[in-house]
Amino acid sequence: MPNPTLFTEMDTLQQDGDELEWKESARWVKFEEKVEDGGERWSKPHVSTLSLHSLFELRTCLQTGTVVLDLEGYSLPQIVDEIIERQIDEGMLSPDLREKISFVLLRKHRHQTKKPIHRSLADMGKASGGGARECPSALWSRMAIGIPIHIIVLPMNKFMKKIPRDAEASNVLVGEVDFLDKPFVAFVRLAQATTLGGLTEVPVPTRFLFILLGPTGKAKSYNQIGRAIATLMVDDLFSDVAYKARDREDLIAGIDEFLDEVIVLPPGEWDPKIRIEPPKKVPTADKRKSVYSLNELGQPNGTAGGSGGHAEDEEMPVAHELGEELAHTGRFCGGLFLDIKRKLPWFPSDFYEGFHIQSISAVLFIYLGCITNAITFGGLLGDATDNYQGVMESFLGTALSGTVFCMFSGQPLIILSSTGPILIFEKLLFEFSKNNGIDYMELRLWIGIHSCIQCFLLVATDASYIIKYMTRFTEEGFSSLISFIFISDAIKKMMGSFKYYPINTDFKPDYVTAYKCECLPCLSPSPYSSTSKTLNITDLDWSQLSKKECVKYGGSLVGNTCKYVPDLALMSFILFFGTYSMTVSLKKFKFSRYFPTKLRKLISDFSIFMAIMTFVGLDRLIGLKTPKLIVPTEFKPTRPDRGWIVLPFGKNPWWVYLASFVPALLVTILIFMDQQISAVIVNRKENKLRKGCGYHLDLFWVGVLMAVCSFLGLPWYVAATVISIAHIDSLKMESESSAPGEQPQFLGVREQRLTGILVFVLTGVSIFLAPILQFIPMPVLYGVFLYMGVASLSGIQVYTFSFWERIKLYMMPSKYQPDFPFLRHVPLRRVHLFTLVQIICLTVLWVLKSTVLAILFPVMILGLLVVRKMLDMVFSQHDLAWIDDILPGKDKKDKKKKGDKDDTKKKDKKKGRADDSKDKVRNVKIYCHQLADLEQKKPC
Repeated sequence: MPNPTLFTEMDTLQQDGDELEWKESARWVKFEEKVEDGGERWSKPHVSTLSLHSLFELRTCLQTGTVVLDLEGYSLPQIVDEIIERQIDEGMLSPDLREKISFVLLRKHRHQTKKPIHRSLADMGKASGGGARECPSALWSRMAIGIPIHIIVLPMNKFMKKIPRDAEASNVLVGEVDFLDKPFVAFVRLAQATTLGGLTEVPVPTRFLFILLGPTGKAKSYNQIGRAIATLMVDDLFSDVAYKARDREDLIAGIDEFLDEVIVLPPGEWDPKIRIEPPKKVPTADKRKSVYSLNELGQPNGTAGGSGGHAEDEEMPVAHELGEELAHTGRFCGGLFLDIKRKLPWFPSDFYEGFHIQSISAVLFIYLGCITNAITFGGLLGDATDNYQGVMESFLGTALSGTVFCMFSGQPLIILSSTGPILIFEKLLFEFSKNNGIDYMELRLWIGIHSCIQCFLLVATDASYIIKYMTRFTEEGFSSLISFIFISDAIKKMMGSFKYYPINTDFKPDYVTAYKCECLPCLSPSPYSSTSKTLNITDLDWSQLSKKECVKYGGSLVGNTCKYVPDLALMSFILFFGTYSMTVSLKKFKFSRYFPTKLRKLISDFSIFMAIMTFVGLDRLIGLKTPKLIVPTEFKPTRPDRGWIVLPFGKNPWWVYLASFVPALLVTILIFMDQQISAVIVNRKENKLRKGCGYHLDLFWVGVLMAVCSFLGLPWYVAATVISIAHIDSLKMESESSAPGEQPQFLGVREQRLTGILVFVLTGVSIFLAPILQFIPMPVLYGVFLYMGVASLSGIQVYTFSFWERIKLYMMPSKYQPDFPFLRHVPLRRVHLFTLVQIICLTVLWVLKSTVLAILFPVMILGLLVVRKMLDMVFSQHDLAWIDDILPGKDKKDKKKKGDKDDTKKKDKKKGRADDSKDKVRNVKIYCHQLADLEQKKPC
C-alpha cells in the first residue's frame, strides 16, 4: 500500500514584541512555497534548490541528535516532554534547560494567511496566552464555543483541494535561542498520525516532527537545514524510507541515496536567487528505484552508442509490447473467448461511467464529425455508384454499424466510418460490373459474405497476432497518411468554394459596368442639379458613367444586378478558418492563467461546440447564402429502383458467387489492417486504458457488420483512425487536485460505451433534424475536419510527434536542435536515414491512394512490414530501440542467445553497485568529518 502524501510545513522562531512565536515561513506539497518578504503572500511554487553543505549538515544532525521512531504521541506537550527526557537521559541536554526548551517549543504558531479575519483570530489565540494549543488552527477543535464554522473553513478550502484526503503532515521547527551552546536536534516519527492543535496550518494530522534549536548567530544555516529536511520529506523515495526506517542508520542511508542523485550547479554559472519553475511533467521515481539500465541493448560492452550521453542518464524506450491481448493461444477462437471474458465484467460500468458532463461535449464533437463524414462519403458514393448508395444509405449504415459496434465490441472507443480506400474499391467494382453486365449489388453482397467468412477465419486462428510486428515505423506511416487525407480533404473542399463562387478580380467599386448595370438619363434634369445648367446631358455617354457620376448628372441605375454581389468564397473561408482557429485557441484555454481551473476545463471541453455555434451565429447574422449542410428528409433509398434488401441469387451467373472470393480477399486485408492499426493506436499504453482491449472481438463484429450491410445495400465500415483519436482526446481525464505548481496529472480515458452509442443514434435520427441542421454552413464543418486532422497528428503523441520532430531536424543546424533523448544515443545521420525511409514510404502510399492502383493500398500497408524487417539489416538493434521498436522475434532471439551471459553481467553489476554504494557512504562520512575539521567545529 503506498504511503500517504506528505504536507510539510516549516516554522521559524521569531520575536513578536516581548514574546516568542513560531511563524510559518515555507510549505511543501510537491514543490516549495515560501512566504515572501513582507509576509503578505506566498511565492509561486518552485523547485527547492539546496546547498550541498546543508545536506551534509543535516546528515550530521541526524547522526548526533535524537531520533525517536514510532512514538506514541497524542499532544505536542507530551511529545516535547518525551524528547527532552530522552536527551537528558542520554546526557545530551542539561536538566536545568528543560523548562526553557519546553517553553520555546510550546510557543504559539502564527500561520501565513491572506485575509484580516485570520489575523484577528491569531490575535485571539495570542491574547488567550495558552501557547500552541490556542492558535487559530486550534480553533478547529473549539467551534463549539460560538465561532462560526464558515469563518474558519472557507479560507482553507482552496488550499485543501491541493492536498489529497489521506495526506499526513511533517512539521519542521527551526530557530536560534541564547541559552544554548550546542544544537538541540530531534527527529520524531509518531506511531499514528495525530492532530497536534495548531501546529499545522491545515487540519492534517502530523506524522513527522523535526526540531532544530541552536545558539544565536547561525539562523541562516538553521534555515537551510530545515529546508533540506523539508525537501527530503516530500521526495517520494526518502519519504518511503522515513515511513519504513527501523533505526537512525536507515534514515542516514536514505540521505546517502538522495545524495547519490543530487546534481550540483557551479555557483559562478548559476544564480541561486533564480527560482526554477516546476516541470510540466514530473519525472517518475521508478527510474531511481530500478537497479539496471535498459540502455545496454545491442551494446556488447554495456555502453551506449550515439552522439553522447551516459547509458545510465536516460531511460531507454520500452520494447514494442502489446500485452496478452495479442498472445497466440493456439486454440480455436481462443483469443475471442479471452476478449469476451476480459470485457464482460466491465459491461455494466461501460454505461453508468458515461454519465458525466464531459460526455456531452464528446458526443457533440464526434457527432458533427460523423455526419460530415457520412454526408461527404455518401455524396461521393452516390457519384461513384450511380446512386445505388448515397447519403441516405450512408446515414443509415453509419448509425446501424456504429451503434452495434459500440454496444458489443471489445473497444467501444473506436469509431467506425467509411474510408477512402473503400470508396475507391466501390468505384472500381461498380465500373467492372457495369462493363461486364454483372449486377453490382448482388456481386457486392457476395464479396461482403466472403469477406465476413475470411474475418471469422482470422479471428478463429488468432491472426491478430501479426499486429505485434507493426512497430512505430508502420504506425507512424499509416496514421500520418490518414491525418493527411483529412487535412487535404478539408482544404480541397474549401478551395472548391473558390471555384464555385469565383472572385471577380475586375470589380471596381466606383463603377457599375462590371455588374452590367445601366445608367439612364432622366427625362427631365433635376432643377437642383448645378451641372444641368452648364452641361448638355445629351452629350454624355451614359453607359460609361460611374455610380457617382450617374447620380451627379441626375441619372438612375437600371438592372437586376445593380446591387453589391457578396464574395461568398471569402465569407466561406472566414467561417472555415475561424472555426478551426477558435477551436484550437479554446482547446488550449485550460492551460491559460485566467479564470478558475474548472471554468477553463469546461471551456476547453466544449471548445468545438462553442466554435461551431459562434460561426453558425455569425453566418446567420450576416445572412449570406453560404453553402449549407444538406440532410435527407425522407426515409427511402437514394435510387428509386432498389429496395432495402439485396437478394443473393437470380441476377448473376453461379461462378460469380465463387469468383467474388478474390476481390473479397483484398477487402479483408484492407479491413484487417485499417481496423487493427487503428485499434493499436487507440489501445496503446500512453492512453492508460484500464479495461483492456479486444482485437479479436472487434474484428469479429466488423465481419458481422460487413455481411449485414451487404444484405441491406449499405456502405462498409471500419475503424476511423482520426475520429477515434478525436474521441479519445475528448474523453481524457485529469486529476482534480494537484500540488501547487504541479500540472494536472493525466489519469486515463473515460472508458464507456455511452458516448459512441449516442453519437450513432443521433446520426440515425438526423434525417428528422433537417430543419435545424440545415442552418450549419459546410465551411464550418470543413473547419472541424481540419481540426480533427491536425489534432490527430499531436494526438498520436509519441508516434507522429516523434516523426514530425525528426523531419524538422533536416532544417535545423546542430546547435539549435532540441535535446531529444534519441539524439544523445543515435548518430544524427542514422536518424536522418531512418526518417528519409519513412518519408519515401509515406510518399509512395500517398501517390498510390490517389491513382487507380489504390485497390492495392492494403497490400502496400503490409509492405511496410517488409520494409521494417529489412531495416534490421541497415540499423543496429540499439539504434532501432531508440528511434523505433524492436521486432518481437528479434527480441526473443537476442534474449535466448545472450540470456546466460546477461545474467552473469547483471550479477556482477549488482555486486559492483553494492560495493560502489558502500564506498559512496564511506566517502560521504569521510567528507563530512573533513568538513567539520576544516571549520574546527561540528556542523550540528
